[in-house]
Formats: sequence, C-alpha cells, structure tokens
Amino acid sequence: MTGFTPDAPVLHEIKNHSEELTKAEAGVAAFAAKRNNRWYPKFHIASNGGWINDPNGLCFYKGRWHVFYQLHPYGTQWGPMHWGHVSSADMVNWKREPIMFAPSLEEEKDGVFSGSAVVGDDGKLKFYYTGHRWANGKDNTGGDWQVQMLAEPDNDELTSATKRGMVIDCPTDKVNHHYRDPKVWKTGDKWYMTFGVSSAEKRGQMWLFSSDDMVKWTYEQVLFEHPDPDVFMLECPDFFPIKDVEGNEKWVIGFSAMGAKPSGFMNRNVNNAGYMIGTWTPGEQFKPETEFRLWDCGHNYYAPQSFNDGKRQIVYGWMSPFVEPIPMQDDGWCGNLTLPREITLGADGDLHTAPVAEMEGLREDTVDFGAIDLDVSGKKTIVDDAEAVEIEMTIDLANSTAERAGLRVHATEDGAYTSVAYDDQIGRVVVDRQANAQGDRGYRTAPLSEAELAAGELKLRVYVDRGCVEVYVNDGRQALSSYSYASEGPRAIKLVAESGTLKVKSLVLHHMKSIGLE
Repeated sequence: MTGFTPDAPVLHEIKNHSEELTKAEAGVAAFAAKRNNRWYPKFHIASNGGWINDPNGLCFYKGRWHVFYQLHPYGTQWGPMHWGHVSSADMVNWKREPIMFAPSLEEEKDGVFSGSAVVGDDGKLKFYYTGHRWANGKDNTGGDWQVQMLAEPDNDELTSATKRGMVIDCPTDKVNHHYRDPKVWKTGDKWYMTFGVSSAEKRGQMWLFSSDDMVKWTYEQVLFEHPDPDVFMLECPDFFPIKDVEGNEKWVIGFSAMGAKPSGFMNRNVNNAGYMIGTWTPGEQFKPETEFRLWDCGHNYYAPQSFNDGKRQIVYGWMSPFVEPIPMQDDGWCGNLTLPREITLGADGDLHTAPVAEMEGLREDTVDFGAIDLDVSGKKTIVDDAEAVEIEMTIDLANSTAERAGLRVHATEDGAYTSVAYDDQIGRVVVDRQANAQGDRGYRTAPLSEAELAAGELKLRVYVDRGCVEVYVNDGRQALSSYSYASEGPRAIKLVAESGTLKVKSLVLHHMKSIGLE
C-alpha cells in the first residue's frame, strides 16, 4: 500500500492550542474543587478531576519519570480526549504538570487519542499519538476517522509541546474505522511503528511501518492478525523484546482484543488486555509461541502501556470501570492507573509483573503479625481502619483445610467487604465483590500452575487503596486489579477461613503514604 504516508507532516490548526489548554485546566479545577475523596486514591495516579483512561507517553527522560494519560476535563464520563500529565524524580513522590495536549487540529478535532513517547537518535523526545475525528463529523454513529500524529516537546521538563501534524493517513478503503494507538521503537538502524487496525474485513490486526528519520514512514506489512474472527480490533498494542535469565531474547506482543467472547475464566471483562510471547525479525511477521494470556485477571484492567527505562521494562495499566454503575462518577473524578509493574520473563517461560522496587518507598510504618492460625471458620481483625496499606502474606496451603481463605478488605460495619482469597476447590486466587454495597459486583480469578499448587504455599502481596485493590500472586506470576467501593465508616481488614482451618506462615502490614496527588 502506498499514498497515505506523506513526505512531511500535515497540519491544519483550527483552534488556538494554548487557549484550549487553559479551558481544560479550568474544567479539571472545577471538578477538583468539589471532589469527594472517599474513594480517591492515595497512592495510585488519578486526575485531579474529570475522566481518565489509557496511560500514554510513558518515559524516563532527563532524570524524571513521566506519565501521561487520556483525560476528559469536562466530564466524569468518556468524552473528547486530552492528555493529562504527572511526573516524578523517584516514582514515589509525584507532581501535577500542565495538561499536554488538547484537540486543536482538524486531524484530531474530536480527540487527542492514545500514543507513546520515544527518545530519538538526537537524544530528544518525540510523541506519537492518534488524531481522532468522527467519520460523520458529529458523533460515533458513523464510526471513527483516525490518523497518526507527531509532536515534539518544547523543553526538557515536558511541560508543553509543539504539534508537527499527521505522519500517517488512513487508507479508508482498507480500514473499518479503527486505526489507532501507535507504539514506536528502534531495531538495528531502523525505526518501527505499529498500531491497531480493524481491516476492511473487520479483522483485528497490527500494521508495521518503518522510518529512517522518524518523520517519513513507509508501510511494511501486517505485523500480526488475530486468529479469532470475532476479534475485530487490537486496541492499545504493545511490542517489545525481553530476555530470560539466560539471556535468550523473545518478543512480546500485547493488545486489547476487542470482540473476544468469554470462555470459562477467560475474557470476562468487556474487552481484555493480554499478550503472546514469540519471535520477530525485521521484514517478517510476529510468530507467536504461546496462547493469548491476560496481563491481569481482575475486574478492572485495560490498555496497558510499557516502556524501557534503560534497565527495566515497566508497565502501567488503566483500572477501567467497564460496567455501570460507576459510583465515583458522582464524586467529580473517574478512573485511576495501576501501580507501575516491572515485566520479567520467568524460568517458567511466562511473563511476571510485580510492583517496581520503588513502591517500597511508600511504606510509612510496618506491623509484623508473624504466623497466624485460624480454627474452622475462624476470623481475625488485622486492622480496624485502613485507607491505604500493603499486605505481604504467605499461606501454608499444605496445612490449611479451608475451602476458601484469605482477606476481607474494605470491611465496614454494614457487612460489606471485598474478598481476596485462595479458593481450594478451583485452585485459584479470587477477588470477590459479591458482598460490596456499591458498584458492579461479581468475582474474578487468577490461575495457579501445577508447580505452584504442588509447592504447598501461596505468596500474596495485596495493595488496598481507598477505592481499589491490587493483588500480586507468587511474586507477580499473576495479578488482579479491581475497584472496591467501600461503604461509610471504618474500613477494617480481616483474615478469614471459610469451612476449614487456615495456617498463615507470615503476615506483614505496611501503611502507605500519599504520592502527593491528592
């Protein structure tokens, strides 16, 4: 295919960008002034007000970590997308930065959609993102019209940027509306870009482009097509190399498969973010060597984006509130990101995602409960009221008889709670919200391998924030991220055994400090 990659960026300004940014800042400030903090996170990244979704433009640049995110500054529902921005020198203490992008060009007049950041050969950062328009000019009933855009920061602090314009147009005869979310990297002496596409036949694909100068791009081929004909779009794609402990390189392809049908414990969310591990050589398609696996098994996880800081592959995800009701929308804000996770390729041949080491810097104080034994159907209160804690716990599976055992977090006097437990009948870790008083309910599970079950113990690392919970299983072999809307009053955490006994080898609780965004 040719004719849709211009020699130079195409730019048609229709609004003053500075004025649009000023309006957006005022919109967020209006929500922030009235925001209810009952579920607003202490140690997860969220906007001051309004709606957020995908993490964007993740990078470590000139000594600071930068996280951008999709932002609707004028509502707590999805709407015209902007880019919000926070930064940190240590990944522990964060500060709010000016909103980076607002729709101001014809090519993006209905939204500055998701994208990535990359440092070029000149040492300077470049942003690639999707410019979004409604195909009918007014709403989503006629589908999307999307193109890929380039912008460059004005300073090393990344507090503002200059839009260069469109670098890849959309061949509308080859695409069924969806055409977005560029990821850029360098292999050898060439730059590459991939993004998600719904083909004219409504097949979910990732297209591959190459460039020598990061401005003029050439279409190469379909990098990957999802084998499931129900999957019509591969949203928020990711693509990166990773090495195992022995130094062998694999490639990881990540995407959110739109249209995949639920099956058993798989694909239970509206859309589901996952990955495959395989091989790739420039000039060829990606060759998967594994099945599709979920990045996160919780209720609320979508659109992850990873980046390399020079030493580690780090990923943030969006804790996506897929299903109504969404109680926090009434509080002047909606949505937060997960904790940053380091991606490693384990000896088991699978990816592990565990919180980056910097997260230990959030611990304010520590209580060591040591070993705990619970009798049949026993219960023990660990803490009477907890807004923000991390719990490290090892369960002795070999010497426990409970059918289900673990923690009840956000346990309030009205009897509401969220359960984080091991279910012996299915051999899985469960996050169960059936006892929640507010919001969507249901449960999600993370599998344990035969080797993990045979080991006879289970390590859980549980982060409880005001309105959400993240669970890491056996050093990040699995993860679960879910919202949990606590009721009014003190929020206890209880250790519980159901229909049997529980033996806990160790339990340590850390109170967590704020990351500074409240």
